[in-house]
Amino acid sequence: MQIIDDALLDELTGQARKSPRLRKNHNLHQSYDEPCQRLLNAIEPGSYVRPHRHTMPPKPESFVAVRGRLAVLTFDDRGEILQIVPLGGPGRASVVDIPAGQWHMVIALEPGAIFFETKPGPYSPIDDKDLAPWAPREGDPEAGSYRDRLVEQVRGSEDGG
Repeated sequence: MQIIDDALLDELTGQARKSPRLRKNHNLHQSYDEPCQRLLNAIEPGSYVRPHRHTMPPKPESFVAVRGRLAVLTFDDRGEILQIVPLGGPGRASVVDIPAGQWHMVIALEPGAIFFETKPGPYSPIDDKDLAPWAPREGDPEAGSYRDRLVEQVRGSEDGG
């Protein structure tokens, strides 16, 4: 049995802050072959998770806010935002369930954000996700400005704009 407590969450946040990608996951599953992949994701502001979807094979995915404030964005096939879901904190959603094949991404809105993720396995890094062709690649010089524009839209939606 694995126990998720403040010590583990603090350690995971520390690792995310030190990571060049500003995120770190902690797998709860023992093997990528398991039929249910379960993990904690610590993500810091400034991290860029390229929009993606799971289609080969189609897999739904669920996120549960554990700490901090995040936003989940969904997109259409052209990269237009369909929905912004504030996640974590008072008056916000606690869980999102993303259908298989839906373009999506997550953004940290404050330091120390952590979410629990689950999706069907097995996990194969080669074909786990389709990366959005309309979004910059991770590490591309455009990725930071693209992410920042999305954060502005998220904050604008929170302010009623």
